[in-house]
Amino acid sequence: MAAGTEAARWSMAPGNGRQVVLTGDWLAEAGPMPGFPASALPSATALSPAAAAPSPPHPLCFDASGIGRWNSGLVAFLWDAKRAAAQAGLAFDPAGLPPAAAKLLGLLPDRSADLAPPGSLAGALAGRLAKNRRLSPLAWAGSRTIGVLDEAGGISVLLATTVQGAGRAVLGRARMRATDLAGCIRAAGPSALLIVSVVNFLVGAILAFVGAVQLRKFAADLYVANLVGLALVREMSAVMTAIVMAGRTGGAYAARIATMQGNEEIDALTVTGIDVSEYLVLPAVLALVVTMPFLYLYGCLVGMLGGFVVAIGMLTITGSGYFAQTVGAVGLDQFVFGFGKSIAFALLIGVTSCRIGLTAGRSAADVGVAATRAVVVGIVGVIALDAVFAVIASVLDL
Repeated sequence: MAAGTEAARWSMAPGNGRQVVLTGDWLAEAGPMPGFPASALPSATALSPAAAAPSPPHPLCFDASGIGRWNSGLVAFLWDAKRAAAQAGLAFDPAGLPPAAAKLLGLLPDRSADLAPPGSLAGALAGRLAKNRRLSPLAWAGSRTIGVLDEAGGISVLLATTVQGAGRAVLGRARMRATDLAGCIRAAGPSALLIVSVVNFLVGAILAFVGAVQLRKFAADLYVANLVGLALVREMSAVMTAIVMAGRTGGAYAARIATMQGNEEIDALTVTGIDVSEYLVLPAVLALVVTMPFLYLYGCLVGMLGGFVVAIGMLTITGSGYFAQTVGAVGLDQFVFGFGKSIAFALLIGVTSCRIGLTAGRSAADVGVAATRAVVVGIVGVIALDAVFAVIASVLDL
């Protein structure tokens, strides 16, 4: 033992027998650390009826006021105590521990994985049962339903914490760096202008071409401007821009956070007391919420330009006539409706992509899986949410 290092000791405090008193320096390099045997705690069912009837047994708690220096040696001892408490059926109360040690302990499971040896009878029976297990439709449907509900709950919690963080950001109390927000806005906004321009221009041109072919039969060439303007403002521009952002930005968010998960950077942020939802998720979601409405308006303008080019080239329409027809057909309320949809799409893409990244595995392959899932969920979610908005618009007669 190094000079100036006090030996690590523990004892059970007299009284209820559920408080562990820790003293000394718990340093792993100082030598073997004391262990916490499971026999040190009686089972909760072994309590006398008189003690067990009025209230549940006292949790296992700690008095760490006598601890000097500590490192992973203390965490290893606490993990032994945590598993012993779980085996005895007792609750584990980390309130008396150093905050950093309690956070590190929270990353460890309550129990060790009990794996049967490969050559044992239990291992052989487990392998035979797994091989002969039949598909149960009810069990499959139930597990899928529980998984969907659990994922919906996780996304709802993440959305709620993000909204709370946004409120604190407005008040200047959020733990979010302005440089992170500016970088996310630059990546989600100006860097996406080229692909948004190409997609919306082609969509507007396709709408004008299809409309011209049909409306020419009825000598209604002028109404191509109405078709292109309303289709872009109400549906196509918001949806196509959201799909582009789901594939471009949503996948990037999921891949970035999944990479941090694999490098244990998320665990490091959690241990140091930094709220991941405010530090990582909030800048990404706010960047999409800020940029998506402007990208939607820009997409409408570029799409109308594409329709204008096709209409002028195919039909006998003047530029001023096309412009006047578009202004008369597309009202301000249509832009407000599309503006609201773009904000909803931004929230959907940002929250789901970050959630998929946070729940990803820790291998390199899981990064690609997370990015793929984020793109698929984002695109399908945008189309499904657009259908909901279409029903709302029909009910409200918008």
